[in-house]
Amino acid sequence: MPSTGQRRAAATSPTIVPTTLILVGVLLVAGNLRAAITTVGPVLSGIRDDLGLSSSAASFLVSLPLFTFAVVSPLVPRLIRGAGLERTLAVSLVILAAGLVLRSMSPAVLLWVGTVGIGIGIGVLNVVLPAWVKRDFPTKIGQVTGAYAAVQSGFAAVAAGIAVPVAGLTTLGWRLPTGMWAGLALIAVGALVPLLGRRPDARPVTQPVGDIAPSPAAPVTPTGRPLWRSAVTWQVAAFMGLQSTNFYILVTWLSTIETDAGVGETAAGIHQFLLNAVSIVSNLVCSGLIARLRDQRILGAVIPLILLCATLGVLCAPRLSVVWAVLAGAGGGASIVLALSLFGLRTRHHTTAASLSGLAQAVGYLFAAVGPVAFGALHDATGSWTPALIVLVVVDVLMLWSGYLAGRDRTVD
Repeated sequence: MPSTGQRRAAATSPTIVPTTLILVGVLLVAGNLRAAITTVGPVLSGIRDDLGLSSSAASFLVSLPLFTFAVVSPLVPRLIRGAGLERTLAVSLVILAAGLVLRSMSPAVLLWVGTVGIGIGIGVLNVVLPAWVKRDFPTKIGQVTGAYAAVQSGFAAVAAGIAVPVAGLTTLGWRLPTGMWAGLALIAVGALVPLLGRRPDARPVTQPVGDIAPSPAAPVTPTGRPLWRSAVTWQVAAFMGLQSTNFYILVTWLSTIETDAGVGETAAGIHQFLLNAVSIVSNLVCSGLIARLRDQRILGAVIPLILLCATLGVLCAPRLSVVWAVLAGAGGGASIVLALSLFGLRTRHHTTAASLSGLAQAVGYLFAAVGPVAFGALHDATGSWTPALIVLVVVDVLMLWSGYLAGRDRTVD
């Protein structure tokens, strides 16, 4: 019969959880990363009419989560060190659920409070997921990242597609579709419960000897080297920021550019659907290629070239935008998978992956928040989309440069 000490040790020791359950948790968390955001656009006119928002206030409402991502991301590695990956994820999902509920309630001030809560919750999840994949799936970073990116894109498309029909089902109007995704967040919390206090099964990650805790003042690698002193860090951050800028500019303005060129609104809407649908396929294709290549230099160069072709196509032949939307979806879907995968591929330890993820996503989402606003402002100042699209061409060229450098087989630690 085991002694009291043995029973106590057994009760407090970490439990082993099947890898399949961990993967289910990853995918459920990923489903929460964009649905709360893509729901807003289709019902934004209803929100404006109901609450009397100005156009500038409505634009800020759309950008607020992205600004929140940029502020929150650098703080997440410290949260992980204090609470652990799973607990950080669970708390963030609860904050996300609360934000979704508050956003759909009266008075109007709760719309803003809830949106900030949503930004905090998703901002933390964005940073933690790559570190989780690095720790528990170190040999399948590309495949798992591609899978969760596809799930993320799928839920984003569904949330946008059903927002208007759901809003018309009850007298709640826009409040129902903007709040109902809290249920998905709580389901993901339930999936995480068995993972709290466990250890991964048969997938240990080798921790470098002499692991040094990062300083609260600045992220450092396990070897004690400040993260910001590595050129690889800034190459990864640049690629993350530039691909985010490209994606959010096209998602925000492509339909308007098309309609200004004489494309019908219905056709422009279909092209946006194609962009999102193709991105899901390219998520999976890119993840498969990452697993087969020795490094990611080819992907880092080819993906921006695809986006460059799409941008030049919109610039030179906007009426053929169905072709450019497909190319943009292919490049955009692949670029986000590569960017997220680089956090794990360019690091040797999951704590470093979290720090790199936090820094790069802070840069990325700051660019993503400012990019579409600056793009639209340049159009307003010049009265033409040509100067703005030329700037986007420059963004794509810079992305090619940073993608090739970030794709080299080297690490920050």
